[in-house]
Amino acid sequence: MANRRDFLRWASGIGASLALGPAMAAPRTTIQRAIPASNALLRVIGLGTWISFDIGDDIDARPQRLKVLQAFFEHGGGLIDSSPMYGSAEYVLGGLLKNIPRTPTLFAATKVWTWGKQRGIEQMEASRKLWGIPRFDLMQVHNLLDWEVHLATLKAWKHEGRIRYLGITTSHGRRHDELEKIMAREPLDFVQFTYNLADREAEQRLLPLARERRIAVIINRPFQHGALFDRVKGKPLPAWAREFDCDNWAQFFLKFIVAHPAVTCAIPATRQPTHLVENMGAGIGRLPDERTRQRMIQYYENL
Repeated sequence: MANRRDFLRWASGIGASLALGPAMAAPRTTIQRAIPASNALLRVIGLGTWISFDIGDDIDARPQRLKVLQAFFEHGGGLIDSSPMYGSAEYVLGGLLKNIPRTPTLFAATKVWTWGKQRGIEQMEASRKLWGIPRFDLMQVHNLLDWEVHLATLKAWKHEGRIRYLGITTSHGRRHDELEKIMAREPLDFVQFTYNLADREAEQRLLPLARERRIAVIINRPFQHGALFDRVKGKPLPAWAREFDCDNWAQFFLKFIVAHPAVTCAIPATRQPTHLVENMGAGIGRLPDERTRQRMIQYYENL
């Protein structure tokens, strides 16, 4: 997999030209989307923890992950997504959050990933203790595992105020047919699935249905596990990217996603504080319109 630094230096220098141009006289605005279930606003760029926070007791890696979290909150970050499936990620995340005095913008999201009602309850409570929080903002059924059983629990927990929102996730483009059926009949607050320039299957049914049913959408694998960066290695960022305040390839990929009207938040994961700052930049300024999004697809496919 390509190292992001290897090709960011090939970008067209748009960041510098923007800083010098008259268009930068006005500050870029922060992009937020309303959660349909409540109309509460959420920053469109969140933070994933798969692989990147699965570091156990590695004392050498922890300071770097702490810097990632600090940069996330310094840039107004909100949604952090994790799962018991992600190894030690929840354990690591909870320990690091204790070192950040104030996290008022934190939108805590995790998942239940087990069989059976009681085991699900125990797992969700264990996750809450690992995070060190009084309650989760969002609890999701991970990859539809035993979803009918867990969704019944989540409905009760939401009614009792033990969680704010409930949802269901999938990834790798799997089980879209089943997710579509659930979305059509169940009162979901959130869904989570994969969508990016290389994997646009969700455009066919899931994204339109989410908009129709007023379900918030979290996008995982926004960089297709690094494959998007591999494709653009050594390629210049198109000059017209400045039209939607895009400074680098990470922002190009993320702005394509969050410009879709059905998308609420994308959750790129990273180990590097510098990459975190680049990612967060996708959540400010202008977004491409639909015509420009189609141009982005064509440009990417022709590389």
